[in-house]
Amino acid sequence: MDLSIGEVAQRSGLSVHALRFYEREGLFANPVRRLSNGRRIYHEEDVEWLAVCTKLRSSGMSVAMIRQYIELVRQGPGNELDRLELLRRHEAFVEAQIRELGEALGVMRHKVRIYEDHVVRGEADRLWNPSRTDTTAPDCTPPDPPATDRTPQDARAPDCTPPGPRTAGST
Repeated sequence: MDLSIGEVAQRSGLSVHALRFYEREGLFANPVRRLSNGRRIYHEEDVEWLAVCTKLRSSGMSVAMIRQYIELVRQGPGNELDRLELLRRHEAFVEAQIRELGEALGVMRHKVRIYEDHVVRGEADRLWNPSRTDTTAPDCTPPDPPATDRTPQDARAPDCTPPGPRTAGST
């Protein structure tokens, strides 16, 4: 069944502009066919490939790497190990991204718990403020549970150093 660029855009979730970009960059598995009047014609396998291609892009695979994969596919049988190696490299890249995002999520959850605790106790104003310019000594009494907006190694006690510039490490 022949599909117009508008139909492919609707089915793939990509804009017409994005489809033209994918074509210009050589990212379709098969060359996009055209009618005698120049209108693009797509097929179901183009839509299926776009679903894979957009996942590769959203996972961080570069256009150059997708193009390399497509070129290997177009060459046909005999280079499956090359394709497999390319996919394994990207798989390792995605796994590393997931680990890094997991660590970032852990930090964000920790910070959210600190802020929630301070807001519930009505002590949000005690959270560290890098623009604080007052010259009064900081509160040196230990916090009621040791939930402060400091990094874990600094969570043992409040900062009782004389007022002055603070380091950015405790935001």
